[in-house]
Amino acid sequence: MGVAGCGKSTVGALLARRLGVVFLDGDDFHPPENVAKMAAGTPLTDEDRAPWLARLNAELRRRERAVLACSALKESYRTALSEGVSCRYVHLRGSPELIGARLSVRQHRYMPASLLASQFAALEPPAHAIDVDVAQPAAECVSAILAQLPMCT
Repeated sequence: MGVAGCGKSTVGALLARRLGVVFLDGDDFHPPENVAKMAAGTPLTDEDRAPWLARLNAELRRRERAVLACSALKESYRTALSEGVSCRYVHLRGSPELIGARLSVRQHRYMPASLLASQFAALEPPAHAIDVDVAQPAAECVSAILAQLPMCT
């Protein structure tokens, strides 16, 4: 979990591969209304996110093990995502400057860099998560995560 541009998709896909589990990218599950809203530069509201979070929770419940890349910026979102699911959160953390620089050189299908400030404003860092500094390369982020997962040590 983390703000746009922190590396959720890249790190998540690498982690899933290392664990031998399915990778789910939360971006692929947004309803068209959310995509249109974000593409227009409008931040999503909690009401916009609720059906998306419920859909992601349903996807997680269908699987025994998976890695999900999802912003999960607020504690209430993480609660909705993990209802009835045993999970561990990884907070991919980076400075606004680092993430902003990354967003300035990437092209996302609907998430403009202009929404980054609203993501940092909404972010409620998780109290009990694996915390990873994304200034390091993605492979090192994955190694840091694996070192903190009991089933992987």
